[in-house]
Amino acid sequence: PMNLIGRTGSADYVSTGDWSKKSLKEARTYGTINIAASGEASNFTAIPKQNEWKLDPKASYVHICSNETIGGVEFHWTPETGAVPLVADMSSNILSRPIDVTKYGLIYAGAQKNIGPSGLTVVIVRDDLIGHALPITPSAFDYKQQSDNDSMYNTPPTYAIYIVGLVLQHVKAQGGMQAMAAHNEAKAALLYDFLENSSYFSNNVARADRSLMNVPFFLKDKAQDEAFLKGAQAKGMIQLKGHRSVGGMRASIYNAMPIEGVQALVAYMKEFEVANA
Repeated sequence: PMNLIGRTGSADYVSTGDWSKKSLKEARTYGTINIAASGEASNFTAIPKQNEWKLDPKASYVHICSNETIGGVEFHWTPETGAVPLVADMSSNILSRPIDVTKYGLIYAGAQKNIGPSGLTVVIVRDDLIGHALPITPSAFDYKQQSDNDSMYNTPPTYAIYIVGLVLQHVKAQGGMQAMAAHNEAKAALLYDFLENSSYFSNNVARADRSLMNVPFFLKDKAQDEAFLKGAQAKGMIQLKGHRSVGGMRASIYNAMPIEGVQALVAYMKEFEVANA
């Protein structure tokens, strides 16, 4: 918002979960924020259909979070926002599939999910949106300053950038974005197909909005949650506990997770269901 909201003083935000809610909360510090649409009615298990959005044609931009890691919802389509620039937080699904960047005014993403180490941020911004920073914007956060200095206004995190270079080479060697998309779709399908047919485990996210990166699921008997986690850990599977705000379990299956990891999880879930159903 520091770089864009000064164009008109207001912005539209689409609230689809915890991360978009955090973004709009921060944005209110800098201007007038209109919640154009919210998934609250579905308890954030579905993305509001675009025909329900109430967009302001005078907004400086429309903001979305393309993938909500906690709730497990993801945009599998690109919103139409007319002349108003579309801004997307793609921290948790960038590099997981092809993206047409020309449909966005600005894309920003923390590197830590699919690109590289935490502490590095990628910003892809349309040229005409540079140069509108609020007067309070620190120079290091001013996109014009960074653009004019080839992203080296201050010393960049060189080692993190080096690691990103290695990751990008690896992704290219695997076949690029089309190959990563096929890889991620296959992993997600394997897990979601099992959940669809299970009488013990469930996922409550609308089918059309299910994340390919983060799959939350719940046990029929939540009293067995700890036993499930202990059993998973014994088989070398960790970090399956769901976020404290929603409970249950969550499998994060970013680019680096091989399909064998998902196969092992599904096999364990089948075993656990037979023993506890």
